[in-house]
Amino acid sequence: MKIVMLGAPGAGKGTQAQMIADKYNIPHISTGDIFRFNIKNGTALGKEAKSYMDEGKLVPDELTVRMLLDRVSDEDCRDGYILDGFPRTIPQAYALTGELGKTGDKIDFAIDVDVPDENIVRRMGGRRACQSCGSTYHVEYAKPRQEGVCDRCGGKLVLRDDDKPETVSRRLEVYHEQTQPLIDYYKKANVLHSVDGTCDINVVFADIVKILEG
Repeated sequence: MKIVMLGAPGAGKGTQAQMIADKYNIPHISTGDIFRFNIKNGTALGKEAKSYMDEGKLVPDELTVRMLLDRVSDEDCRDGYILDGFPRTIPQAYALTGELGKTGDKIDFAIDVDVPDENIVRRMGGRRACQSCGSTYHVEYAKPRQEGVCDRCGGKLVLRDDDKPETVSRRLEVYHEQTQPLIDYYKKANVLHSVDGTCDINVVFADIVKILEG
């Protein structure tokens, strides 16, 4: 069971990916984690990636795919895996499909967690993070016991720059331009399934399970 998670920033795909990973005992893999692992451990791939990053350049898709394939070749991926945050663009999707195809492999499901932009702006704009311990809250869905104060450590809760409406709107513009075409790509490959991401997370998860278990 090889799954790609799709959806705009703030749609909740990371949460769903982790719930799927826990239920089916398969790895939840993000490109960020792969980059950090390879760079921290000084692997050949990590050193190559770091050379681009040190020059302020984007890591080429081909190298990112190589790191990804190296990760999914591990024993814990034998029964499948969930990719979260990759591919982000059509060229990355082509590169991934091509490399997997060399070993007769392919993506089985592309799950699109669909949430309207206005919901995402409201959802992310309501997030609050503790300046001290990093705990997160929401002004509507996960309120602290005392407004503006972290339940865990008593630290001050703030709206992060990444969650400000203007920043979220810019991120959504980039998503629609670069990443949303992946929905059409995987639709043509007959592996795309969409779920209503505005529902309760447990309802969304139940819908995804129905898809995976067909």
